[in-house]
Amino acid sequence: MTPRPAPAACETGGGSGPALTQVCDFRSKTRSWEAHADLVVVGSGAAGLTAALCARELGLHVLLVTKAGIEDGNTRWAQGGVAVVLDDEHDKGDSVARHVEDTLAAGAGLCEPDAVQAILHAGPKAVSWLRSRGARFDSGAGGLLARTREGGHRAFRVIHAGGDATGAEIERALVAQSAGLPVLERHIAVDALLTPRGEVGGLVVLDPHGVPGWLRAPAVLLATGGLGQLYQATSNPEIATGDGLALALRAGAPAVDLEFVQFHPTVLYTPAARGRCPLVTEAVRGEGAVLVDGAGTSVMRGVHPLGDLAPRDVVSAAITRRMATAPGGIDDHVFLDATGISGFEGRFPTVYAACRAIGVDPTREPVPVAPAAHFACGGVLAGTDGRTAVRGLYAAGEVARTGLHGANRLASNSLVEGLVGGAAAAEAVAADTAAGVLADPRQAKDRERVVPVAERDALQRVMSRYAAIGREADGLAVAGAVLDLSVRNSPMWTHREVEDAALTLVAQALVAAAARRTESRGCHVRGDFPGRDDESWQRSQVVRLSPSGQPVLADPVPKGRAA
Repeated sequence: MTPRPAPAACETGGGSGPALTQVCDFRSKTRSWEAHADLVVVGSGAAGLTAALCARELGLHVLLVTKAGIEDGNTRWAQGGVAVVLDDEHDKGDSVARHVEDTLAAGAGLCEPDAVQAILHAGPKAVSWLRSRGARFDSGAGGLLARTREGGHRAFRVIHAGGDATGAEIERALVAQSAGLPVLERHIAVDALLTPRGEVGGLVVLDPHGVPGWLRAPAVLLATGGLGQLYQATSNPEIATGDGLALALRAGAPAVDLEFVQFHPTVLYTPAARGRCPLVTEAVRGEGAVLVDGAGTSVMRGVHPLGDLAPRDVVSAAITRRMATAPGGIDDHVFLDATGISGFEGRFPTVYAACRAIGVDPTREPVPVAPAAHFACGGVLAGTDGRTAVRGLYAAGEVARTGLHGANRLASNSLVEGLVGGAAAAEAVAADTAAGVLADPRQAKDRERVVPVAERDALQRVMSRYAAIGREADGLAVAGAVLDLSVRNSPMWTHREVEDAALTLVAQALVAAAARRTESRGCHVRGDFPGRDDESWQRSQVVRLSPSGQPVLADPVPKGRAA
């Protein structure tokens, strides 16, 4: 493929669509169709759509793959906002440097300072780009953007849209800009096509009917989001099954910090909650709501100097401890008292509607809440430019571990990471294409894909019981044994098999990393090692696949190096 010269910035240009060719019988389980592009983007959330749009503006031929509808990623469920320090009167007294300090504090010693600096300093430009593409944020006094404050932030620096519908507005704006972009909806990425040298040359995907196809491209960007469906209760949608992370591991890329899964302290509690649970945004506490137990006693009093706005790992752990002691007879949830917030329905319309749907009026009574799996702080080891250790493979957004989040993500840093990382990855692909360093996708081949698959319900139960907020050696050993003994080898011939294979691999990798980290740090809490932030453990763990396809722990990442 002839390299295209890359423009200097993601501002102008366009690109025609990729070629699509049917090459054999759709009823077979062999390759049935083929498409060609300069870049295949997998995922249609903030990172994926930003990358696809910027790459198109840079003159690349882009093909977007998403396993649901284009608007159905995790981004649209994000409520709180975008943490960013803008240069206007509202931000006087705040600074990017303070935002960096808050991020490093939340990350509990495992953030990469250079990555934090780079991403947060790029935040204002990313927000400006997004607004120029039609995103509308809420206004406050004097016509300036309204700000709120969330856990771990020392300033009101979180901009929002639709009150508590920031992700939905960002997704709307990006989808509107994607008109004319070639998109394969309801297609799932199965595996990477690799050259004999181990470079990426495209993807194998399944269409909505399970018919396999090859997407040949010298660059593949994973923007597949998180892995919340590892657990019985999560804020993530049903599609968050860790597909991109598993695909990257099978392609030879290392993953880092997988043990750090952030549990959001407050999702709306209902008895026997399973799957995606409605989120009660942290901004509700930012506006004055208080966590209380069944007896009406404050959960966070005396726990942390920031009280109800402590970092998420602290709040989730405090709620879990309080539920275990069960004052008032409540052992599976606590309450969020927001009755003192005036205009609740207008400020938080999404939360209000979810509460009313279960018969709770948050303006008159406390809201039942409990922690649930929310965000993967670790992922595919990538630089802030999206490049991974495998040539031709890039990662951005939640699936990537750039070093921004460390052991615990600061609230509302994820959307800014997706916007900044998506644009940076597009520019990296354009630069690598122009330099001619990417592989010829015609040399890439398919591989045998018979992989271990565990039954999903059993996997979710054992992960929720032994590898959620509170972990101990014995429980992690049980989880590992159950996963090892319950798997069956299966070809990935259906969407469900691809997802279950990804959940199985990611669960095994997470349990291995959690078992070896014998300390409590960030959102990794060990009941048998309650001591916090052991200096000897101030390093990240790397997971790779062995030649037999099993996740193994490699040497730790040297401190101060993101990739």
